[in-house]
Amino acid sequence: MKPMQYSLEQLNSMPRDAFEAALSGIFEHSPWVAQQAAAARPFESIDALYSAMREIVANAGAARQLALIDAHPELAGKAAVRGELTAESTREQSGAGLADCTQEQFDKLQRLNASYREKFGFPFILAVRGYDRAAIIANFEARVNNTRDDELRESLEQIYRIARFRIDDLVTA
Repeated sequence: MKPMQYSLEQLNSMPRDAFEAALSGIFEHSPWVAQQAAAARPFESIDALYSAMREIVANAGAARQLALIDAHPELAGKAAVRGELTAESTREQSGAGLADCTQEQFDKLQRLNASYREKFGFPFILAVRGYDRAAIIANFEARVNNTRDDELRESLEQIYRIARFRIDDLVTA
């Protein structure tokens, strides 16, 4: 199911609470980003909206950034199995074929999720759009060997990519 779309003009002119509600899913379970972005309106472009939201996260501090990272679901993880993903995450994971994993792929993803979380203390995050299951697994296998600092940085970069995809799906010029 495709998300509702808004024009940039609509977002700039709607009441604050409506703006916040419309953009609350851009950053997973973190409506505080949309709440802070509301104060920066009007946005001249979709790029300006994205940049403002990215800057809010970049300046949020380590604790809030870690909470944002931790708000993301594991790929093909327990939340997906239980049907508890957000609509955005469901579309993204299904679009990458994660809902159609073979048992072997699913088991491998479960092992990688557990290893990654044990090593880093947060879930593996990948903007899966454009990846197939094999590429996702290969990326996962490579990144589990990184340092925690590298993965914190990479996780935020992936979150920014996800946010950009979501904004592009939601907002029209």
